[in-house]
Amino acid sequence: MGADKETVYNQVKVQTQKIIEELEKEKIDVWIRPETTGKSTQWGDYEEIIRLSKEFEQVLPCVDFSHVHARTAGAYNTYDEFCLILDRISHELGQRAIDNFHAHLAGIEYTAKGEKRHLIFEESDMNYKDLLKALKSFGVKGALVCESPNIETDTKILRDYYYSL
Repeated sequence: MGADKETVYNQVKVQTQKIIEELEKEKIDVWIRPETTGKSTQWGDYEEIIRLSKEFEQVLPCVDFSHVHARTAGAYNTYDEFCLILDRISHELGQRAIDNFHAHLAGIEYTAKGEKRHLIFEESDMNYKDLLKALKSFGVKGALVCESPNIETDTKILRDYYYSL
């Protein structure tokens, strides 16, 4: 809401530390997965999420590739661009982040300001085929959660295409 990026980052960092302390106090062993957001005015681009993940052992990214695509008004939608994200995560956070990956995907409608709403793949320009190729190239292990308005159909599309690679 108008604060500079560093101020917001520090606020998120402080609150993340409080969450971790509470989880430790309760002896709850889970990862905290901050998700990339869909609007460029929001905290949570993939670089900010990686930075926060480097600060805490219990934090790893949740990369919502649709949000990354939307917040850049159409970028990050090619094999090479997906590889840039995966390469950055691999180099900054190590193999642990690739072996325990968590991501979200759906079709997405966006404006110059970012995310408007999720769509089925058929109605969007989301290049899920190149994304799946990139995930396979990097040997990513973990979960890819489909957030499509028609989860069953789009999840099957993702599964079938991935297995065809």
